[in-house]
Amino acid sequence: MGSSPRSRRSCLAVPGSNPRFLEKAQGLAVDEVFLDLEDAVAPLAKEQARKNVVAALREGDWSGKIRAVRVNDLATRWTYRDVIEVVEGAGDRLDCLILPKVQDPAQVRWLDILLTQIEKTVGLPVGRIGVEAQIEDARGLVNVDAIAASSPRLEALVFGPADFMASINMRTLVVGEQPPGYTEGDAYHYILMRILLAARTCDLQAVDGPYLKIHDVEGYRRAARRSAALGFDGKWVLHPAQVAAANEVFSPDQDAFDQAELILAAYEHATGHRLRGAVMLGDEMIDEASRKMALVVSAKGRAAGMTPTKTFEPPPE
Repeated sequence: MGSSPRSRRSCLAVPGSNPRFLEKAQGLAVDEVFLDLEDAVAPLAKEQARKNVVAALREGDWSGKIRAVRVNDLATRWTYRDVIEVVEGAGDRLDCLILPKVQDPAQVRWLDILLTQIEKTVGLPVGRIGVEAQIEDARGLVNVDAIAASSPRLEALVFGPADFMASINMRTLVVGEQPPGYTEGDAYHYILMRILLAARTCDLQAVDGPYLKIHDVEGYRRAARRSAALGFDGKWVLHPAQVAAANEVFSPDQDAFDQAELILAAYEHATGHRLRGAVMLGDEMIDEASRKMALVVSAKGRAAGMTPTKTFEPPPE
């Protein structure tokens, strides 16, 4: 996990132009809800969508969820007003802004500076509102290391597959599946690993993008398992049917979580009481590397609200 303790197993996209969806999203068991002002909102509806989003943040019950808003990208005329109106109107109810189509670190720094100005003006704690950067084209991926290091506000890097595929002329109309004709492996492996490595280098989270066939839950689960196996922290969900799959796939199973907790307890006992750097746990030898691996599984489980069901019993001296 990144430095942020917030869990992002399931990140639900909700159009800011749809009040009914904004209300329904409050009752879904997702880790993050992002109220969208970008692609899900028609140009003529964007100004009203801002008002809807501010009202939903101020009046809604978002308990237990990361409250995020995706603003428009910096190539448009809407972005600065998105940031100003949302943060001035509901900054005390906002956890994060998502900046789409990030191509270079200067764009994230721009958002950081504007957020700081607004926070100082309206009396909000400076730096509390985080940022997620979406990597959605070839230039963004080439610059992803610099983007990841661009701002202390940054909490996560997010893969935007549809725009990315278009930017590299990938010949497909399906988002979330392998492109037709590609049979040699995973066409997205390099992209996902590149984003993941940049994120982990700067202690950020990494989030996979959407799967557009919203009623194909098994297809969603298959795509989610791919990024979860690599180490991603979560994936976007576009429909309530995808929520349970995301939460399941990006949480360790109970046995793995219990084993990780036992490894941590056994290693602490071995180093702190027996002054040993390596010790047996059952039929397995564990050491410092084992501890680091167990920390990853334990952190993901605890962020998901899991509790251990087994207790470490120190061996007789």
